[in-house]
Amino acid sequence: MEPQLDPAPAEHPFRSAFSAAPLAMAVVDHEGVVVSANDTFGALLGTGPGDLAGQDAAELVDLTSDARAHHAYREVLSGHRAGLRCTRRLKHPDGRSLWVQVTVAPLPPDLPGGSPDSSPDSSPGGSPGVLMSLTDVSARRELQARLRHLQNHDPVTRLPNRTLFFERLSAALEAESYERGGTGRIGLCYLDLDGFKAVNDTLGHRVGDRLLAAVAERLTRCADEAGYGRASAPLVARLGGDEFALLVEDSTGTEQLADLAESVLTALQAPFEVSGRRLSVSASIGVVERRAAGTSATALMQAADTTLYWAKADGKARWTLFDPERNAHRMTRQALVSTLRAAVERGEFTLEYQPLVGMDDGRLRGVEALVRWRHPQFGVLTPNRFIQLAEDDGSIVPLGRWILATACRQARRWQLDHPDEPPIFVSVNVAVRQVWDSDLVADVAEVLAETGLAPQLLQLELTESAVMGSAGRPLQALQALSDMGVHIAIDDFGTGYSNLAYLSRLPVSVLKLDGSFVRGFQHEEQAGAADRPSPADEVIVEAMIQLAHRLGLTVTAECVETSGQASRLRRIGCDTGQGWLYSRPVPADRISELLDGRACGRR
Repeated sequence: MEPQLDPAPAEHPFRSAFSAAPLAMAVVDHEGVVVSANDTFGALLGTGPGDLAGQDAAELVDLTSDARAHHAYREVLSGHRAGLRCTRRLKHPDGRSLWVQVTVAPLPPDLPGGSPDSSPDSSPGGSPGVLMSLTDVSARRELQARLRHLQNHDPVTRLPNRTLFFERLSAALEAESYERGGTGRIGLCYLDLDGFKAVNDTLGHRVGDRLLAAVAERLTRCADEAGYGRASAPLVARLGGDEFALLVEDSTGTEQLADLAESVLTALQAPFEVSGRRLSVSASIGVVERRAAGTSATALMQAADTTLYWAKADGKARWTLFDPERNAHRMTRQALVSTLRAAVERGEFTLEYQPLVGMDDGRLRGVEALVRWRHPQFGVLTPNRFIQLAEDDGSIVPLGRWILATACRQARRWQLDHPDEPPIFVSVNVAVRQVWDSDLVADVAEVLAETGLAPQLLQLELTESAVMGSAGRPLQALQALSDMGVHIAIDDFGTGYSNLAYLSRLPVSVLKLDGSFVRGFQHEEQAGAADRPSPADEVIVEAMIQLAHRLGLTVTAECVETSGQASRLRRIGCDTGQGWLYSRPVPADRISELLDGRACGRR
């Protein structure tokens, strides 16, 4: 005989176990109505078990507010689903919230129903209904939330960390986020602290951490003030080290971001009182603001990082707005760097030559070899676009060898083509890195031997800052080249140390005056009121020329553009001139034409 559910526990062990079970349980019929519930179920919901009978079970555990969960529940009731497990948040009568795990499973057909009057045959499929059980998981949820908070927040500042920041940023850039309303724009202030490393290194990490926490408080205050009257305040996050970010969702434009950045700079101006010490730091801030559509988290952070670098390069303690044109220049620079070495091997470089003319007779004495890069994408590039890049990555060494060999070979060709004319010299620029990273003396000797050019017809130009103070290997190399017969010239003289006394200890034979001195040299009758000759410039240049001559050096003036400048330079004893008055840099065949006539005029 099958057991029947009855109030008498002695006769019905199932009801006795059901009532005394520590697990909250209720029997629900196929209509979703509570047939009976045990004491634990009632206690969890804050009501007596008898008061629950006849109530809608889905309403009691808030299944109706979740369409998917409620549909699955109805499927279990109808026998079309094996079971359901979900987590719901309930409101207890005493006001506190609790999380419960709800489990719903069909009762086996051979078990009695939830009331004394129920029978196995009174329900669909012969089943007495379903068993709903509840488990209080509030403590577990709280622990999970605490662990999740620790995982997503910085322990020093208690701000959101890098992980949470990128979660929020990625979510803000999803189409469904910005298409549902708002401005559809996003802004970012990316900053790091100027001077923090010194604090950390000298006072220790404990003080450094307290300073970071104090900075975080001020940043949060700035964000709260910026968010006043708006839907939400900017998210403040610590990305690591002394780097912070303020994310503005639904930004209204660059003005809003600029105001936020300015408020951050102002907030950080006041000194911090940390561990009994008065500490000061500032911030450099990169500001980016753009439409969210078409922007990725990676692209936004790259732009912010680049702009932060600009802010530091521009002097620190400031904010800088992302500039697409400036960024395009940076990208071009990177493209040049990445192709420099290969360009030398592909033969993309060529030389032009600018005449060096005797000031007394206007005749061609020599030429300066000037390299050009015929870039397949950016066109013809002058040295100021790539020489520094070549020095930075070391490609100046193979490029310098090529320039030296090509220039010497061309100078020898001119000499052979004009045997009846005095040969002209060729002047080649040399970077300091060529002296340090290669055997310049051996390279020069090899090129001269290969081309047959006399050492006296080669002049090597180094900048003043590179030559002054030379010692060790650079000085030895210069001395060896001078002993070989090669002339050494100081380029852009007058812009650096200008220590003429030091020149007596260097194997230098030529000074090239920087063009800034020459520009003021004009005939008084030709100069306007704002362009009068500078008596001081003329006195300084004349003194330098006289001292150079006393040291046995010759002087070349750069950037000679007018006959007035040439006349004054000639009068004070300058030896040679170079500039557009005589000729722009030209291809080698144009120099051949000049050699036929020898004298140089305006070109």
